[in-house]
Amino acid sequence: MTGSKRVWVVMMVVLAGLAAPRVLAQDPQLLNSQPFPPHKVIGNIYYVGSATLASFLIPTPEGNILINSDFEETVPVIRSNIEKLGFRFADTKILLGSHAHGDHMAGDALVKQLTGARVMAMEQDVPALMKMTPGNKPHPMDRVLHDGDKVTLGSSTLVAHLTPGHTKGCTTWTTKVQEGGKSYDVLILCSIGVNADYILVNNRDYPQIAEDYIRSFAALRELPCDVFLGAHDAFYGLAEKYSKLGKSGLNPFIDPTGYRAYIDAQEKTFYAKLDEQKKAAK
Repeated sequence: MTGSKRVWVVMMVVLAGLAAPRVLAQDPQLLNSQPFPPHKVIGNIYYVGSATLASFLIPTPEGNILINSDFEETVPVIRSNIEKLGFRFADTKILLGSHAHGDHMAGDALVKQLTGARVMAMEQDVPALMKMTPGNKPHPMDRVLHDGDKVTLGSSTLVAHLTPGHTKGCTTWTTKVQEGGKSYDVLILCSIGVNADYILVNNRDYPQIAEDYIRSFAALRELPCDVFLGAHDAFYGLAEKYSKLGKSGLNPFIDPTGYRAYIDAQEKTFYAKLDEQKKAAK
């Protein structure tokens, strides 16, 4: 190889190496399994999810509760994050979810297989979950939940709130934690986003979808929230808040104002989409 050709090859390798991270960073599937630093949020609530998919661990003296298994390929990330925090993945006794989409609950069967955890989900999402069978593994279901049901393990109790629209059984979780001698209301939002392909008008598969969204916006405004969390990191600004963690005497995850602002923004988007589809239907 001549000197000029050698230089050209080296330059191409270097350029390829520089370009690769930018391509990877823009690939949602890869981001789903890209680790995010596990951390304590508040009380006994810990973040153990990936860079884009939020999962939460709630340790108790009688075992641990995990919220959101995400994709099967995300499960090893969740397991690693749990162990980095000093907890045992095998101690997962209860597995909950936010809603019946693969990026939040497709890993349920794998987590069940690895830990023996009891899987619980909202009644209205069960039919969709039963169709979620990665690797032909049947979706486990140990307890069917209803609006207002409580899930208790050790000293922790979570309440399941039916906030449908994004899915029929979309479940927002609330719990109370203690820290610094104070009590805080923690809310883990399911989702109130309207995906690009959602049909809000004349939806044969989900006729009441628009009405459900409207009821959910109203219900969410009535729930107490000091600590705002959600099924996706972007819902509550995880990266920005994490960067502020421990840098002052204030916990950045205590954000009731951000919670209200997020509901306002999503409700505005919903009505814009609804009006657009109503006009198109005419």
